Amino acid sequence: MVLKPVAVWIEKERLNGNIVRCLTIILRSRGCYWNRCLMCGYKKDTSKDVTLKDLIDQFNFALKRLSGVDVVKIFTSGSFFDSKEIPKEFRSFVYDALTGKIRKLIVESRPEFINEETAEELSSLEFETEVGIGLETADDFIREHCINKGFSFEDFKRSAKILKSHCVKVKAYILLKPPFLSEGEAIRDAIRSIKAVKGLADVVSVNPTNVQSGTYVEKLWFKGLYRPPWLWSAVEVLRNAEIDAICDPVAYGKARGPHNCGRCDRDVARAIREYSLTQDASVFDGLNCSCFKLWERVVELEDYSRIPLALIHV
Repeated sequence: MVLKPVAVWIEKERLNGNIVRCLTIILRSRGCYWNRCLMCGYKKDTSKDVTLKDLIDQFNFALKRLSGVDVVKIFTSGSFFDSKEIPKEFRSFVYDALTGKIRKLIVESRPEFINEETAEELSSLEFETEVGIGLETADDFIREHCINKGFSFEDFKRSAKILKSHCVKVKAYILLKPPFLSEGEAIRDAIRSIKAVKGLADVVSVNPTNVQSGTYVEKLWFKGLYRPPWLWSAVEVLRNAEIDAICDPVAYGKARGPHNCGRCDRDVARAIREYSLTQDASVFDGLNCSCFKLWERVVELEDYSRIPLALIHV
């Protein structure tokens, strides 16, 4: 039986100031060795029985949609450079299959798997490469005690410098609203974190937390102790980003995803995605909803309440 990818789709992506077609592939792999982050539920998309042949079969299935694509993103539940999850032979297969056919490849990795060898592996390719690293926050205390990420900001800096020294681009993932932070704390932390990676990352991806099944965050959510971030919070962070920033609010408008009041969610999410492609903050200028005032009050008061103040749509 041929194993198929978890998901494959075509989307728009920003490349050197232009909007191009991107093939996004989520592969079923053996999964992240760390697998302890409080908000991550991607374990359900993994299998300990995945072989090299299974990975190749999945990738070949996805390649059927490669026509007219400039960028390819390959995501797994862990790290592209963890050889126990993604064998080096598969990485070589991917590079050979894409040579002469695309302009850019985007992958992800934890910092401990990034070294001179893996950076040279990417820099030797004829197309542009980018590595996304799940930094989540520049604050070591928040990353350790609110996310349980298992590495430090210094680890991120080391890996980012190695990649950039080999002309490989760096994307820093910033988590908007880790558990235990108020709405205002989450906004301020994300803005500070973006400033902290300036010069280290070429782009930041602001990831509003969504409530995934089987996670610690889901337990908090069930007890009324966690609410995903407001979409207004994502807008505020993007308005204050000092480097290129993108955001794709997964599950927006749903109780488990970033949302406002329900009436304006679609329009705000659309503006966020448009900003991600254009980097033009004027797309936010026309947004308006009565829930904006409620969001402002939530940002003001949750620092004191320490519990979510608006758990349901208004």
